[in-house]
Amino acid sequence: MSGTLYLVATPIGNLGDLCPRGVQTLQEADFIAAEDTRVSMKLLNHFDIKKPLVSYHEHNRAAAGQAILARLLAGETCALVTDAGTPAISDPGEDLVRLCGENGVTVQAIPGCCAAVCALAVSGLPTGRFTFEGFLSANKKERREALTRLAAEERTMVFHEAPHKLRPTLADMLELLGDRPVALCRELTKLHEETIRTTLSGAVALYREKEPRGEYVLVVAGAPRQEAPALTLAEGVAMVRSLRQQGQRMKDAVRRVAEDTGLSRNELYQAALQEE
Repeated sequence: MSGTLYLVATPIGNLGDLCPRGVQTLQEADFIAAEDTRVSMKLLNHFDIKKPLVSYHEHNRAAAGQAILARLLAGETCALVTDAGTPAISDPGEDLVRLCGENGVTVQAIPGCCAAVCALAVSGLPTGRFTFEGFLSANKKERREALTRLAAEERTMVFHEAPHKLRPTLADMLELLGDRPVALCRELTKLHEETIRTTLSGAVALYREKEPRGEYVLVVAGAPRQEAPALTLAEGVAMVRSLRQQGQRMKDAVRRVAEDTGLSRNELYQAALQEE
């Protein structure tokens, strides 16, 4: 019987955020697969956890993934961790999860920190519908193309950004998305945590004078909803005519079109009569 791959979410800054179940899973796993074994060792030492570590990251995921899969198929259990946050979210762990799924290996998530969700929660922007875009490309042309595609996106957008790229990213956002609300969440859960709620133009002006420091999550308001253009009376009459051809009575067809479009029922009825 194959083992289980556990996706253990790790703290994004405050070691106290590792949940008890996460600690237990790390203690009980046969081995731990880590993005950077040096970073993960600090976490394991803090909780006095001593387990074999293997490296699994962007540059070795093909070979390392096969090696981990072989151990899982042999019945061992593995805890997958990243340097910070939830494995497989904007992370090469997604490939290992897919590999396990293709080979019938059970995968279980041990929930915990996710910077994108934390930032969204404190942003003050709509949270009912959102899209996570991860890191925009460092390449200016590719970054601007991605933002152009997102210009009409109505959902709240969440981005990760490094301090050395923050200024050009904000400038491109202002130019291509237009001025709109943004929350800049910096160093989440850490000592110098800060959330700045402003507009893109305000953010550009702020960081023209202020040096970006730490890791950022940018939460950007979606585009304003575009209201459908109002139908003309002639278009309403055409809709009535279509319903009449389907067998509806004039009265019923007019009522339905008036309710759906907001057109005046009396004007619609009189105009439709003239078409009969």
